Amino acid sequence: MTKRGMTLVEVLIAVAIFAVVMIAIGTFEVNIFSYNSSISGSFNTAQNAQTILKTILKELREMAPGANGSYPIVTAGTTTLSFFSDPDNDGVTEQITYSLSNNTLYRSIIQPSGSPLAYNPASQTVSSLVADVRNDASLPVFQYFDANYNGTSSPLTLPASLTAIRLIKISLSLDADPNRLPLPVIYTVQANLRNIKNNL
Repeated sequence: MTKRGMTLVEVLIAVAIFAVVMIAIGTFEVNIFSYNSSISGSFNTAQNAQTILKTILKELREMAPGANGSYPIVTAGTTTLSFFSDPDNDGVTEQITYSLSNNTLYRSIIQPSGSPLAYNPASQTVSSLVADVRNDASLPVFQYFDANYNGTSSPLTLPASLTAIRLIKISLSLDADPNRLPLPVIYTVQANLRNIKNNL
């Protein structure tokens, strides 16, 4: 019996099958690496978010009048909240502002200075806290409630009377890449304003 080798067509088919299998394996490995990287990034972002929200809660609960006698809340919007608190426990209230801009949450602090004490915006220090914040109009970063809040009440319509605010809800929707899994994770906390509350 005559032995015959592989024809050119058979060789080409074998090479094509091998190439397809290698491309599939390579694509699978890239996807796994990318997914693991995304999961790791999401985990780190989640830890940062939880730490940041704890800090915001502490500062809000210790809200107090400004060193110049101003009302504890300066401004209250859906993406910006400014108030007076004493995060460094030095006995003097600083003006703290949290704001969302270009998917990043920022924190600015103004130390009062002068005589009498005043808050100069030019002397503020600004730091970025967390990126990849995907809140939109359907999920404001900040929502405000009055003394009638019962757990299911609607938030106050903005602009709201600052003196009516008794509870603030903070929500952060985090997603490193909206075009890829995992889905956004929403972190929500709420702070009773202890120093200005009445019946909450």
